[in-house]
Amino acid sequence: MQITLDLPEEFVSRLSLLEDKLPQILELGLRELNASSQTGFTGVAEVLEFLATLPTPEEIIALRPSESLQAQISSLLDKNRTQGLTPTESQIWEQYQYLEHLIRMAKAKAYLKLKELSQK
Repeated sequence: MQITLDLPEEFVSRLSLLEDKLPQILELGLRELNASSQTGFTGVAEVLEFLATLPTPEEIIALRPSESLQAQISSLLDKNRTQGLTPTESQIWEQYQYLEHLIRMAKAKAYLKLKELSQK
């Protein structure tokens, strides 16, 4: 398949350096676009990307929600207090609660790992 695009010159100069990687760039971009459009996936993706870096126990313990994730959670909390959540928003809230549970488990295991290491 061949596609023709009109792109700004600055963008073209940046892409020309990566011409051999354009299929990979497009694939990654499509994955990101699909993931960001899925309800509630953003927060989970951030945590999974963090865990994929194989963080140390200290890094796991220090893990906090990003500003955007915290804003989404705060928005849902406010809406729940004032007018209630739609079924879709309730589902998102449940996903965030499950994500928080998983993070708490990871932090508990990280604390145990640090305790074990300090006793050696």
